[in-house]
Amino acid sequence: MTAKSAAAAARATAYGYPRQGPNRELKKAVEGYWKGRVTADALRATAAGLRRGNRQQLADAGIHEVPTGDFSYYDHVLDTTVMVGAIPERHRAAVEADAIDGYFAMARGTQEVAPLEMTKWFDTNYHYLVPELGPGTVFTADSTKQVAELKEALDQGLAARPVLVGPVTYLLLAKPAPGVPADFEPLTLLDRLLPVYAEVLADLRAAGAEWVQLDEPALVQDRSPAELNAAERAYRDLGGLTDRPKLLVASYFDRLGDALPVLAQAPVEGLALDFTEAAAANLDALAAVGGLPGKRLVAGVVNGRNVWINDLHKSLSTLGTLLGLADRVDVAASCSLLHVPLDASAEKDVDPQILRWLAFARQKTAEVVTLAKGLARGTDTITGELAANRAGLASRATSPITRDPAVRTRAEAVTDADVRRSQPYAERAAAQRAHLGLPLLPTTTIGSFPQTTELRTARADLRAGRIDTAGYEERIKAEIQEVISFQEKTGLDVLVHGEAERNDMVQYFAEQLTGYLATQHGWVQSYGTRYVRPPVLAGDISRPEPMTVRWTSYAQSLSDRPVKGMLTGPVTMLAWSFVRDDQPLGDTARQVALALRDEVNDLEAAGTSVIQVDEPALRETLPLRAADRDAYLAWATEAFRLSTSGVRPDTQIHTHMCYAEFGDIVQAIDDLDADVISLEAARSHMQVARELAAHGYPREAGPGVYDIHSPRVPSAEEAAGLLRTGLKAIPAERLWVNPDCGLKTRAWPETRASLENLVAAARTVRGELPAS
Repeated sequence: MTAKSAAAAARATAYGYPRQGPNRELKKAVEGYWKGRVTADALRATAAGLRRGNRQQLADAGIHEVPTGDFSYYDHVLDTTVMVGAIPERHRAAVEADAIDGYFAMARGTQEVAPLEMTKWFDTNYHYLVPELGPGTVFTADSTKQVAELKEALDQGLAARPVLVGPVTYLLLAKPAPGVPADFEPLTLLDRLLPVYAEVLADLRAAGAEWVQLDEPALVQDRSPAELNAAERAYRDLGGLTDRPKLLVASYFDRLGDALPVLAQAPVEGLALDFTEAAAANLDALAAVGGLPGKRLVAGVVNGRNVWINDLHKSLSTLGTLLGLADRVDVAASCSLLHVPLDASAEKDVDPQILRWLAFARQKTAEVVTLAKGLARGTDTITGELAANRAGLASRATSPITRDPAVRTRAEAVTDADVRRSQPYAERAAAQRAHLGLPLLPTTTIGSFPQTTELRTARADLRAGRIDTAGYEERIKAEIQEVISFQEKTGLDVLVHGEAERNDMVQYFAEQLTGYLATQHGWVQSYGTRYVRPPVLAGDISRPEPMTVRWTSYAQSLSDRPVKGMLTGPVTMLAWSFVRDDQPLGDTARQVALALRDEVNDLEAAGTSVIQVDEPALRETLPLRAADRDAYLAWATEAFRLSTSGVRPDTQIHTHMCYAEFGDIVQAIDDLDADVISLEAARSHMQVARELAAHGYPREAGPGVYDIHSPRVPSAEEAAGLLRTGLKAIPAERLWVNPDCGLKTRAWPETRASLENLVAAARTVRGELPAS
């Protein structure tokens, strides 16, 4: 096919779409089911309606080929585990008794059975459920969900393409099941898994699928020759099947690198590549292998992870270059639109000037359709769209909203002394022990306590004018009093105020910093039914006035025990926001760090002796390619130290991280120079404690003993068992006792019971320690 005919054939497509519905209908239905207020049939009906609406919305916008199978009650990787029959033995009876209850048991656990481990999906804030595999794993195909959702789309009269997690990525995301040696490699199960994928593909073909998309984002990471050979074998075997649809192998989030020639030479009919995050690298690599003659290329030229309008002219230029490199070029976003909110037009309170810079899922879909039209029919058919796009880009580039000279001057004046504590850790630790007087194995929580219906109602009442500020603050004070009282009675050593006044750990601060924009409807799925509204970082950052001092000081006035000041760190403030793309991330991080430094110093001046600056996103934002990591970690760790290094030696600085693979960043954790770090460890069986010990981590650490993402209450003996495991790696004088993460999403009854058991476990294990 010539470049001209390839352009004429160009069509718009999509990899995936937000699942929640315009008013988070899925969240409400699932949580209603968990609480017994919604029947299984009603839940299925709600989900079917949302899927139908999503597909119709895409089709009406001009998407030629809609995705199916991307919708999920909880997580698409968990859906893949069900599809291939890799149900953990401890959950098998529940799944066989009731498929949907068993599904949620794998995701959330029950009082009797622990859930699957949860961690971040590559470098996003989406969490997936980690498959548990071992030498004895037997795979069996179950294509029920995939076939049913394809048939739904076909019954709507739509062209549809099922989307599946590819077999190589699925195995590379998996971990050894409990009891399986840690050195077991799930990828060794590939030959056992491929026949199951072959069966699913045959079922989809029989159901009417012309194409099936197999997502292989793991191949944009650094991969060994053995892993690349596995990818080559997988797609040689799947491509060689006779009873299958056409195969589109998709990658996103970065450059394919050495995996590109492997996939280009595979007997599959198409590839989908990211031309936003890695445009130049993928273009060069594609040209180097001679393009994709006879194959379909889906070009991801609209960024599916940010919220800024696309540069249509730039994308058209990229698409024009690609025309000579494939038999057919189609247009898409760079990845599933799961990672952005649904519709920017719903934001009625956003400054109209800024609103014209924003593109959520519906707007990005329109951009994809516009680009496909311009590519297929010529740019004269989209002159109006191009002119509006050019004006929007110019408005943002020249707006005074984006630049504050005073902020930039201060950031440029930062010196090496500003990012170093005044004394080394050993001297600080001695000063802090003398000042705080804590016991061995001190107990604390991560920060937040349950966000009750009453608290949410109070915030809604304040926004609606049903109560005034004074009335709202009285409710917050009452909640803080209850939280402090409970912690004292339970016997926790370092208290928190519970964060009753905070809607979200990033949004709360964003609303008080210049340069940030909060949305009303910009919900994005983080995990399961947990949705967040990432703020939009539109301009330079500064802190007009203290943000947390008042409530922290009030809580401290209620107790003689230390109360932690609680802040969100600079990297997490970026990672869990939609960041500006018009300057380097490191520059933005320095601005946020300086704002937080002012807050840390004010907390200390007000008498706060323990200050926690959370950085759960440090690992999440780690570049997918090793070659890019040193530069990132340099500015990320510097930003944390800039936030925290202005305090006295006897002020104890904590940080917190959760739900990530910490082994990749142990040196960076060390480089933060925090006095204490708390980390998720319950689901991963204290793996992080062993990783810290292997590194020789010299400071204090609190690997979590209570998994807060499950409703189950761990017993005191269970928590004590985890503590004993932690003590094998970390000495008692440096080991803290705490949950995995904040308690915001939990209910009070389970919170009370779990923390009482946590304190009891600490007392038991303290009693087992040798007398000093």
